[in-house]
Amino acid sequence: MKPDRLCESWIWSLILVLWFSAALVLPLGLRAEETYTFDFSETEKKPYHFSGYLEARPVHFRADTDSALYKLRFYNRDEGNTLQEFNSKLQLEGSYEKDIIRLYFKTNTDYKHSYLGGDEQSTFYEAYGSIQPSYSFKIDAGKRNFKWGKGYAWNPAGFIDRPKDPEEPEIGVEGYIALSADYIRSFSGPLKTISFMPVLLPVSKHINESFGKRDYLNPAGKIYFLFFDTDIDLIFLAGGSKTTRWGADFSRNITTNWEIHGEFGWIKDYQRTFIDRFGKSDTDEYNAFSYLIGMRYLTARDTTFIFEYYHNDTGFMEDELRDYFDFINDGYQVYLDTGNVEALQTAAVLTEKNYGGNNPMRDYLYLRIIQKEPFDILYFNPAVTTILNLHDRSFTLAPEIVYTRITNLELRLKTSIIVGSDDTEYGEKPNDYRLELRAGYYF
Repeated sequence: MKPDRLCESWIWSLILVLWFSAALVLPLGLRAEETYTFDFSETEKKPYHFSGYLEARPVHFRADTDSALYKLRFYNRDEGNTLQEFNSKLQLEGSYEKDIIRLYFKTNTDYKHSYLGGDEQSTFYEAYGSIQPSYSFKIDAGKRNFKWGKGYAWNPAGFIDRPKDPEEPEIGVEGYIALSADYIRSFSGPLKTISFMPVLLPVSKHINESFGKRDYLNPAGKIYFLFFDTDIDLIFLAGGSKTTRWGADFSRNITTNWEIHGEFGWIKDYQRTFIDRFGKSDTDEYNAFSYLIGMRYLTARDTTFIFEYYHNDTGFMEDELRDYFDFINDGYQVYLDTGNVEALQTAAVLTEKNYGGNNPMRDYLYLRIIQKEPFDILYFNPAVTTILNLHDRSFTLAPEIVYTRITNLELRLKTSIIVGSDDTEYGEKPNDYRLELRAGYYF
């Protein structure tokens, strides 16, 4: 990173650290008492709604210069042992309702300043219209997130949603353009509610082109039951841009503070491409069965535990991922000896298409522990998250603290520590740890 860019990044980091520290020590007495009045007009439902979210997030990385993915990313650059970047985000959200019609949108703008310079990306996460002629029936058309599945970190049955980042599963993602309907009925007895949501998701050159093969109109659907106080979904995606898929999920409160959930997805004729350490590619085809089981538990001391086990049948085996890392390391050595980058360029393409997804192997454990206001420290909520690869025993550990004293302002300091030996998923990540400060303001 150039000196001026490095200086700019750390100036922003220092400003936000000071902001965070001031919020922690600012005495309660400095806050003026508020006078409350009642206005009847405030109780009237307005036809429109508008809100937003603004975020600043400086990040500091400690690089692992011996890892395969660091060599792949920086083979022709000398960035040293530390990297900095500055991220910012602006999200705008609005809706308008009139009689049976509702319009809704959510935009997202990301800006990143890193060793590559500045990069800005803006898109609509959602933009759709709804017609609801009755309480039990509505139609939606446009770009939206469906959020199918009950898993917190992963969704093996989320066939028409983009995958979440398991390290930040609550952060929104971009939706797809679709036409859908929703019909719901209620009953007395063990079966209390049933609903059906059919979906048509088109794929063409300019519509949903990242979803799969072009020129298909992909039918999908979800049937929901509330049966004996258990939420159950049956999910399908018919063949077209992707192969046929079936799934189901459930969620049930065992007690008021203990919830369990599960989810599975079956994919017909799934094709998986992998390489050996010499770069020879191979493809196998099989019916993939992935599943997840998890729970959420709240203790009497306001400690929340979120735990999930995830089997990803579309993922790579341990020896297959090791061959991929060996191919990168061999290609890097060829580059040092001869200057030939062909192998590294091939590895870069394979990383983007096959190996570069979140958690590319087969079996994982997820645990998140959140403590609300420990020792009666108001507005202070620490947490820790870990994701463990059960095959190679590598993992990430991410402690964090969140402070929310100032209205609509959330400050979060988080460290992500990478642990793993050579030739393991996390051991070959390009950094040893990441430290970030996130300041988010809601308006």
